[in-house]
Amino acid sequence: MSATDSATSRSGPGVGTGAILAFLCLGQFMVFLDVSIVNLALPSIKTGLDMSEVSQNYIVTAYGTVLGGFLLLGGRLADTFGRRRVLQAGFVLFALASLVSGLAQNGTMLITARGFQGLGSSMIAPSALSILTNTFPEGAERNKALGIWGSLAGIASIVGVIMGGLLADGPGWEWIFWINVPIGLGVALLAPKVLPESVAEERGHRFDVAGAATLTAGLLLLIFTLGEATTVGWATTRTIGSLSGVAVLLGAFVAIEARAAAPILPLRVFRLKTMRTANLSAILVFGMFGALFFFASLFMQDVYDYSPMKAGFAYVPLAVAVAVGAGVASGLITKVAARPVLIAGLAVTTTGLLLLWRAPLDGRYAVDILPAFIALGLGCGMCFVTLQIAAFVGISEEEAGMGAGLINTSQEAGGALGLAVIATIAYSGFAGDMTRAAGNVHKVHEAQLSVNHDAFLSAAILGVVALLFAALLMPRGQAAMSSGPAPAAGAAPADAAGGVDVTSAMTEAEVEIDARK
Repeated sequence: MSATDSATSRSGPGVGTGAILAFLCLGQFMVFLDVSIVNLALPSIKTGLDMSEVSQNYIVTAYGTVLGGFLLLGGRLADTFGRRRVLQAGFVLFALASLVSGLAQNGTMLITARGFQGLGSSMIAPSALSILTNTFPEGAERNKALGIWGSLAGIASIVGVIMGGLLADGPGWEWIFWINVPIGLGVALLAPKVLPESVAEERGHRFDVAGAATLTAGLLLLIFTLGEATTVGWATTRTIGSLSGVAVLLGAFVAIEARAAAPILPLRVFRLKTMRTANLSAILVFGMFGALFFFASLFMQDVYDYSPMKAGFAYVPLAVAVAVGAGVASGLITKVAARPVLIAGLAVTTTGLLLLWRAPLDGRYAVDILPAFIALGLGCGMCFVTLQIAAFVGISEEEAGMGAGLINTSQEAGGALGLAVIATIAYSGFAGDMTRAAGNVHKVHEAQLSVNHDAFLSAAILGVVALLFAALLMPRGQAAMSSGPAPAAGAAPADAAGGVDVTSAMTEAEVEIDARK
């Protein structure tokens, strides 16, 4: 822990790092659980609240849009006002919004409450991740903790789908929200007894309000526009105008950050090659996985006629495979470079998508879906863990909240972008196919199969692009496992193959940047 942080660090008496990690992982689990838990419950919610086909999509996008838009702001708030304090506030807001979601009497009330759930999650995720990176020193110990943390993103997303199906078919869709209330309030109350408090003191009295406003507004507009483009079209005045507004806001943000005394996102961090590549890779990888989970759920229900509960249980092997893949990656990342682990994960994931692309109309789960789900789970776990670890190489401890907000923002923005682009490709011509298939169940299933096949193939292509991106841009060398000091400027350690160890210690450029802080 840095001297900056240690001056304000406090934790409950006798609390070990294992208990802290378990406590923080609960927060990560809740955030990603609620990204996917509503997917299989949408038909029940639509009927219960008499919502239209279009408006029910906002139940999903309202949460993700607000979460993605406020993540960097949440990270900076945590660094400035206290990470544990912001985490507690996030859990309270999340629990209250979940209560209102379950009590919703109409679609507008539910969508608004889902937005506040996303706001609470945008405070939880970066706060928890920055506490984690300040609790565990850089090296093998942090890699193990981040491996567990990263695996939960994939596992929670899948468990969310399973729970959504079970609760929707069981006690009712309201319980997918009410289950969060006692957990969220309980965690907020217990936090002071378990978690340390830390504040980046040099930022304690300064906050980049202009930068926070322009960045958050730009991200909110971007994610919302990407989601809406699937419905209104990419070439419409509305979409083009919105994207122009995004460009203006983000351009203003860059200009503000270049001059701000205490920027919300110091532009110098983008010169850290490993961190930069990890975040750019996360945009591609989560775009692929966002489309996968969305279309796999539709595929099983629309093409194979699975009930929500049956579709939920079908994901169980995928969840197990994610845990296995994460364990494999956590072990490898301390022995070999991050680059080959990420490439292997992407290769396995792409193979799984191609298997789904080939699944026939009259296919069987054990033959046509299960092998693909196992491959997808293994690849998902390997990718999530590797990207989480790589995203913190070279990030100082007092800026851990900013680093946490940045990688989570890359994930959310990537998921929105990938789903928007792939859905646009997959649904092109779908309306005409459905019109021609009217009254013919077999033709309807064929049209739905075609949509899902196009989506899986598009996602596989995105996976290949991500693989090439990682192969060409991800630094070569040992994994981020060094807990010792960085080498002096002008010196860089060599790995066994004679290359430069750029992930276990900072490169010359990174040392120079760090020296300027």
